[in-house]
Amino acid sequence: MRGNVIIIGAGFGGLSCAIRLASQGVQATILERQQHVGGKLQQIERDGYHFDRGPSTITMPSTFRSVFDHAGVAMEDYVQLYELEPRTRNIFADGTVVDLSGNRGWMKEQIAAYSPEDAARYDAFMDESAALYAEANRHFLGKLLLSPSDKYNLQMLRSLLRVRPTVKLDKLLRSYFQHPHTLAMFGRYATYVGSSPYQSPSIFAMMGHVEAEVGIYGVKGGTYQLIEGMTRLAREKGVQIITGTEVRQIVVRNGKVAGVDTDQGFREADQVVANGDVLSVNRLLLAPEHRKEMSDARIRKYEPSISGFVTLAGVRRQYDALLHHTVFFPERYEPEFDHIFGDRKMPDDPTIYICYSGYSEAGMAPAGASNLFILVNAPYLSDSWNWDQQTERYGAFVLGQLAGRGITGLNQSDVLIRYTPRDIERDTLAHQGSIYGISSNSVKQTFMRPGNRSKDIQGLWYVGGTTHPGGGTPIVTLSGQLVGEQLASEMEISLLCR
Repeated sequence: MRGNVIIIGAGFGGLSCAIRLASQGVQATILERQQHVGGKLQQIERDGYHFDRGPSTITMPSTFRSVFDHAGVAMEDYVQLYELEPRTRNIFADGTVVDLSGNRGWMKEQIAAYSPEDAARYDAFMDESAALYAEANRHFLGKLLLSPSDKYNLQMLRSLLRVRPTVKLDKLLRSYFQHPHTLAMFGRYATYVGSSPYQSPSIFAMMGHVEAEVGIYGVKGGTYQLIEGMTRLAREKGVQIITGTEVRQIVVRNGKVAGVDTDQGFREADQVVANGDVLSVNRLLLAPEHRKEMSDARIRKYEPSISGFVTLAGVRRQYDALLHHTVFFPERYEPEFDHIFGDRKMPDDPTIYICYSGYSEAGMAPAGASNLFILVNAPYLSDSWNWDQQTERYGAFVLGQLAGRGITGLNQSDVLIRYTPRDIERDTLAHQGSIYGISSNSVKQTFMRPGNRSKDIQGLWYVGGTTHPGGGTPIVTLSGQLVGEQLASEMEISLLCR
C-alpha cells in the first residue's frame, strides 16, 4: 500500500472514496463519530419493524455499480437492487392519482385525465429532460472541476448556455405544462437537491428522465444494505473503518495537512478527505487562521438546503393507497417554499412523502402491518422555529393530515419515532441541520459549489453534498469516486517523482 489517507465520515461519499483509493493501492482509514456507518442513512429495527432513516429513493444505479466495478467485483455479490414500476404514486388534494411510470403512453393517459394539453406536451418535456441529463453527465457530473481551466473554458461555457442556468425550473416547466398537478409533480425534483422549484435552475428537470426512464430502484433488505455492501467491500480491500471516534481538529502544519486530532488521540495522515458538510468541517475542525477562503463570514453567506422532519411509524394495518413511494401533494404547492425559505417555518399545508418498503418486500414489518417512513420538508435551523417546543405538536399535525387523506390509525402505531433537523445536526454535524449541504437556489450555488480540493490547505479534500457535483445519494457517491480516483493518481505521481 502507498500513502496514508484519513477519511472523516462513513457516509456514501466516504465509503466510495475509500474503496476507490484502496483498489488503487492507497491505505485508507475511515473515522466515523457515530456508532454505525452510513452518515445520514441509518437502520432502525424496533418490534419487528424495519426502517431506513435517511435516503430512500434510489436512482442512477450505474453510479453505485461503478463503485463495485472499479474494485473488480460484482455488485450483486454484495447488494441487490430491484426496479420499481410504477416508480412513485402522486396523490393530489382533489383525489387525482398519477403513478409515475417508464411507460410514456400510460403517463400521457393519466395526465390527460385532468389535462389533455399537458399530456400532449409530455413527450417534448421528456425529450428535453433526457437532453439535460446527457449534458450534465458530459460536463458536470463526471469530472472534478479543480482548476480555473476546468471551469472557465469554451466547452464549459457552451454547455452552460445549453442548460440555460438563469431559467428557473418552474419557468421551464410552465413552457410545457399549465396544470398545477403537473407543475407540482415535476417541480418536486428541486427538493431532491434541497431546493425550491421557484428558485433553482432548470437543469433539475433532468430528474424527469432519471426517474421515469433510467428508473427508481429498491434495495433488497432495505436501503441500508447499500451501506452494508460498500462497508464489506471496503474492509475486504483493506480499509480500516473505526466508528465511535470523533475527529476534533484537522491538524495543519506549514499550510499542509499533518493528520487529525481525535477523542482517541492524534492520527498522522498524508492526506485527509472530509466526507461531511464543507461548512461544518471548516467551522468546527479548522482553526480560523488556516481557512482564509472559508472564513466564518463567507460561511454565513451560503444558504443551507432544506432539512426534513421524519416520522417512523410501525402500524398494524395496511393501506391500499400506498406504493413503495407515495407523495401526497397539498392544494397549492408554492406556499410550502415561501414558508421554508422565506419564513423559515414548517409549512401550513405540507407535501408529505411516504416510503413503505414493505410494499415491495415481505419481512420489513410484521404480517398485516406497515413500516412507514414519513418525511415532510423542513427549514434549516434558525431562531424562527423551535423544535423543542414544536416537535410533538407538528408531529400530531402531520398524522392528522394523513388521516384526512385516508392513512388513518397512525396515532395508534406500535412504533412512533420522530427525527427533527436538530437531531440531524446533532448526529451528523450537518450545517444548520440541512440535508443536502447548501441549496441550489441560485446559479452560483448550483454550478460554483465549494471545490473538492481545499484552497487553503494542501492535502485536504472534500466529498459530499455541499461540494461538487452536488447533493443527493448517487451524486454524493460519485463525488467520493471522483476524489478517490484523483487523489490516488496524484499520490502515484508523487511517489514516482521521489
